[in-house]
Amino acid sequence: MVGIQANIHEEKPTGLASIMAIGTANPPNVFDQSTFADYFFRMTNNEHKEALKAKFNRIALKTTAKKRHTLLTEDFLKENPNVCAYKAPSLDARQELVISSVPILAKEAAVRALEEWGRPLSEITHMIFCTMTGPDMPGADYHLLNLLGLSPTVKRLMFYSLGCYAGGTALRLAKDLAENNKGSRVLVVCAETTVQYFRGPEETDFMNLVAQAIFGDGACSMVIGADPVVGVEKPIYEIVSAMQILVPDSYHAVEGHLREVGVTFHSSPELPDLISKNLEPNLVRTFKQLGISDWNQLFWMAHPGGPGLLDKVTSELRLGPNKLDVSRHVLSEYGNMSSTTVLFVMDEMRRRSVAEKRATTGEGLEFGVLFGFGPGLTIELVALRSVPLH
Repeated sequence: MVGIQANIHEEKPTGLASIMAIGTANPPNVFDQSTFADYFFRMTNNEHKEALKAKFNRIALKTTAKKRHTLLTEDFLKENPNVCAYKAPSLDARQELVISSVPILAKEAAVRALEEWGRPLSEITHMIFCTMTGPDMPGADYHLLNLLGLSPTVKRLMFYSLGCYAGGTALRLAKDLAENNKGSRVLVVCAETTVQYFRGPEETDFMNLVAQAIFGDGACSMVIGADPVVGVEKPIYEIVSAMQILVPDSYHAVEGHLREVGVTFHSSPELPDLISKNLEPNLVRTFKQLGISDWNQLFWMAHPGGPGLLDKVTSELRLGPNKLDVSRHVLSEYGNMSSTTVLFVMDEMRRRSVAEKRATTGEGLEFGVLFGFGPGLTIELVALRSVPLH
């Protein structure tokens, strides 16, 4: 027994899991937020509802999103008018588009990550795939494995319908896999689309109006592993720790329900308070051992669920006025892309750090935090260590 235990111990890596490459992708179709209200009300045959259109336009502008990418095309919407109705059976049409398109979008992001990583595909040992929509059998992970030409022995984990926190979930699970399987390299992919969310406007459904105004489509992929090969693999961030928090008595804070009309979305006005007040106790738990209690000493990768939430987190945690600028930028350029959004924030922070010739990939700071949140109410909190730039 002692010999077996020793052997198992030898098969574990010695270092922390590292993010070694990041790739992103978006569909070519773009919603310009300044003209989206006109398009939305025309496509859903609601142009006569001028007061509702004015209300919707105010909501769209308050999101601070300037543009969003989408798999939806005008031809698809014209061919499937039920998708444009507020309440009409349309699930089959939506599923057909999602099942065929999401793996292709995921492939685009994965190829970019794999090219940056620069190693043979045969070295990928595990795959984690997260997406909100399109559950099917076999799943999106199966199709992506074949699109990429990965080995059929790759160990796959497929997650549907987790919500906006799934980017953090994927990092947490990838850390566990990488640090407990010597030599493993985990391909992480999050790919999201608004196809299941798109519906016509209804005066009494405020959250549907918000959903139509803020959600966008995108995919992000990463390669994660421990003990990077010196001179060959180039770590970007180390995953120091990862935790999941279920906020008590918060079931109705964020909800998404799959129905014949697609996915209906509900969010409570209390959401910003619930998130901001539950972050600090868990930040203390995470960073106390590192001697950090001033949250301005961290770089921040916050899921930009909306500008109001970012404002509340800034206020509650006494952050400087620019600490969440990268999250605000991603929201502006892409909208809320569910699980992928915070990973876009990570990529943008890395890009800016390089462009600004910072000391590290984390805006010149050593340690940082990434968090996402979603139905449950569930929060994923990931502590990261940035890598020095050379």
